[in-house]
Amino acid sequence: MNFKLALVLVLSSMAVLFIAQNVAVVEIGFLFWRVSLSSSLLIFFTLTTGFVVGWFLHSLLVYRQAKGKNILH
Repeated sequence: MNFKLALVLVLSSMAVLFIAQNVAVVEIGFLFWRVSLSSSLLIFFTLTTGFVVGWFLHSLLVYRQAKGKNILH
């Protein structure tokens, strides 16, 4: 068994264990709406949102530096 396959199997097993252990339903409230979902889904959506925002900001930084501008100014 090669290294990549073993790594995928280990990470997949850890993801399944994480989901199985975090099935408790939590309620999220913001302004006028409320939603109930499992805590593992909440963590997944939060992580995904963080990755997307980080990727966007990194792309913006690279773009602005390529144009010779500093993002802080």
